[in-house]
Amino acid sequence: MPRWLSSLLLALSLLGSLFAQTEPLTQQQVDTRVEKLLGQMTLDEKIGQMTQVAGGFSTGPEKPEALIRRGIDGSVLWLTDISEMNRLQHIAVEQTRMHIPILFGLDVIHGYRTIFPAPLAMAASWDPKIAQSAQAVAAKEARADGFAWTFAPMVDIARDPRWGRIVEGAGEDPFLGAAMARAQVKGFQGDGTDLSNPDHVLACVKHFAGYGGADGGRDYDSSYISDDLMWNVYLPPFKAAVDAGVGSLMSAYMDLNDVPATGNRWLMHDVLREAWGFQGFVVSDAFAIDSLVKHGYARDRLDAAYKAVNAGVNMDMASGTYAENLAKLVQQGRISTADIDTMVRPILAAKIRLGLFEHPYAPLNSKEVASDPRSAQLARTAAQRSMVLLRNEGSLLPLPKSGKYSSIAVVGPLADAGDDQLSMWGHIGQPNPGVSVLQGLRNKLGTSVRIEYSKGPNINREFPSFFQEALHMHADPKQTPEEAKKAFDDAVATANRNDLVIMVLGEGAIMNAEAASRASLTLVGQQEQLLEAVVATGKPVVLVLINARPVNLTWSSQHVPAILEAWVPGQEGGNAVADLLFGDAVPGGKLPITWPRSEGQIPIYYAHNLTQAPETDPNFTSRYWDVSSFPQYPFGYGLSYTTFAYSNLKVSNTNPKIGDTFEVTADVQNTGSSAGDTVAQLYIHQQAGSASRPMRQLKGFERITLAPGEKKTVHFTLGKDELTYWSPSLHKWAEEPEQFDVWVGEDSTAKLHSNFKLTQ
Repeated sequence: MPRWLSSLLLALSLLGSLFAQTEPLTQQQVDTRVEKLLGQMTLDEKIGQMTQVAGGFSTGPEKPEALIRRGIDGSVLWLTDISEMNRLQHIAVEQTRMHIPILFGLDVIHGYRTIFPAPLAMAASWDPKIAQSAQAVAAKEARADGFAWTFAPMVDIARDPRWGRIVEGAGEDPFLGAAMARAQVKGFQGDGTDLSNPDHVLACVKHFAGYGGADGGRDYDSSYISDDLMWNVYLPPFKAAVDAGVGSLMSAYMDLNDVPATGNRWLMHDVLREAWGFQGFVVSDAFAIDSLVKHGYARDRLDAAYKAVNAGVNMDMASGTYAENLAKLVQQGRISTADIDTMVRPILAAKIRLGLFEHPYAPLNSKEVASDPRSAQLARTAAQRSMVLLRNEGSLLPLPKSGKYSSIAVVGPLADAGDDQLSMWGHIGQPNPGVSVLQGLRNKLGTSVRIEYSKGPNINREFPSFFQEALHMHADPKQTPEEAKKAFDDAVATANRNDLVIMVLGEGAIMNAEAASRASLTLVGQQEQLLEAVVATGKPVVLVLINARPVNLTWSSQHVPAILEAWVPGQEGGNAVADLLFGDAVPGGKLPITWPRSEGQIPIYYAHNLTQAPETDPNFTSRYWDVSSFPQYPFGYGLSYTTFAYSNLKVSNTNPKIGDTFEVTADVQNTGSSAGDTVAQLYIHQQAGSASRPMRQLKGFERITLAPGEKKTVHFTLGKDELTYWSPSLHKWAEEPEQFDVWVGEDSTAKLHSNFKLTQ
């Protein structure tokens, strides 16, 4: 085809995408188009739709272009050169027999150009609406560059903060996790009725399932999870995503109870399709089908292809195992062409629903889309709402903008590291630069206060990651002992000659997300020693944490007067920190994970059973003789610049029948002198039944803003969904006639209490 004609076709396609006003396709219309395509496709072309090509680099003897020319054009990932994406799309649409467009995918985890707080931080906002809004912006920006599929959200429950990927999920709780899962799916896909809308992308919830339960918090290691925990803890966020209409799921890497998730028919057939009625498609994680051989589960790649397709994996991510072996399996009679058709149908349906046949090419305008100032403002607001005030002794915060402190020392390896606020995944798209804390403070204070900066010793990880090089991520150079000592001494001297010290410590972007698990939760490098030396100067110190997981704050929680957990706050993190420190925004975030005192307490989570010696016993001291059993900070914890009182807890029906829905209400009053946010949280405990139940379970929450003295009544609904659980002794879902406790308050240690009794 002449170049001028290709250019004309592209222009017409883009023009059409701007003015097309078509009604969403009905299910019957989609099914009709799918069957027509299947009826014309060869076996090899169908297998091509089940194959995802690694566009960023070649993993086999054939280049991506050659594979696409042969009809292996199901999907392409790891390609961020948008012009190259359009070139490959032209080959698929114009130079293959079936003209089926490529589905381009990318890990758009918490932003494409506008980078929002990482998912764990967004969960700390306890505000699903802002999470939905953030992912809607991410979807619009990614789709503008041709990415119609994102490998997000990650909804893995994680109870071990050593696991690097904890930053990609919503923490330890299935109720909060389910709420954030629903919100993100709706943000990416809209209401699910019109995926062809250029503001939407196909979501892919991951990693199905139990990936966050890996032994020792070690990425990729095996998970051993009982049926009870699987149904009651690890699966609910996935079920919420499926109920919200998510179009695809990604299988997990690890062994689940000795059966690799990517070859686990119970997961992908019995649970996902039979029990939940999922109609979309499943893609493996990268190379996971080939890795079934490494697991010792498959004999060879032929056997791996058989076990994965039999389990229910529709698409092979990047390993080439399906392309190489599925036709052989059909020839051998181990799988049928009807089986292949079943696997291909939802992939073709997704492409049809996304409108890729009508508008296959990227408009190349994500930069213009991202220039909307509302996106940056939303990122700033999301960061403000995500941050958690852990300590504020003597009401050091908020700081005055002038008068009291004429000079401020900003100290620490992350103080002027804006890109470290984006996380590893924030570097994968076309990210805007991050505003560092130092820059945010200068933006806030201008010349009214003298600001002096000192980095201190560099920080780094012991063993580098593949992603560090692949994503061209910054790493501090290693220093000689003499260089590190000079940097340390300079930082202490800087602190000593200023009126106030703001220390910014934590982890760099290369230290979180995939392949970034840790054995220790101590502050990396010499940060703890630097903090102690600065506090010893006698200057007032504010500690700001930029990190992807809880860290050891045993010393800090006793000696540092103010601690603000900023997480991985995204591009506007520095501005948001400055807003909170100086009172232009108020902290209202709450912890989405229990904060341990040390690694020795792990796993530690609030929803544990009472056991033989319950912590509620007044004589209880500790499970350990050398440290408290209680966490540093409980699940749901977070301070504000004001105080709140909870009262008047009422249960509308104290003797509801099984299946009834009833209401729990409580009054919340701002008892301080400034406006503030709190998150009212409802917890329940079933006192007896066919199984021991967790001592508390979150079953409702609402974030509210109250003026000084203002009182508001919060309303929560309890019913079958909240009171039913999977009983390991009955091997089924159970809603049992038993006595229940109910609490409402600011965190998982809430004291305001009542009861109700569920009856037959």
